[in-house]
Amino acid sequence: MKKTQWKELSTERLVEEYGIISAEHGRDIEAGRPKAANRKYDVLVAMRKEFRERGVEAQRQLLKLIDAPEPGTRYWVASFALAFAPDEGERALTELAKVPKSFVGFTAEVALEQWKAGTFKPA
Repeated sequence: MKKTQWKELSTERLVEEYGIISAEHGRDIEAGRPKAANRKYDVLVAMRKEFRERGVEAQRQLLKLIDAPEPGTRYWVASFALAFAPDEGERALTELAKVPKSFVGFTAEVALEQWKAGTFKPA
């Protein structure tokens, strides 16, 4: 889906797409498929921009995915939520950071450390 098509989607549908793509990104990371993960990363960053343009209410709709079964989705939602729902974001990242032998868990741990140090800047 092209960036221009996101503007035509309802926020609910955009949330669904974010969930799908973030889950795929997490699976790509865990499976060691960096090229596929990088393509999805760029899409997710662009989607975050669209959510920012739609405002805090649209961003808060992402919170329905913060406890999704896919670690990649939980990470992407939680790290973005630090900007508009920091308590929820921090809670989810803390849980993810406890997952052993997980690249997504490690990324969550690093994000939390940066957040607490005041240096975390979500893409």
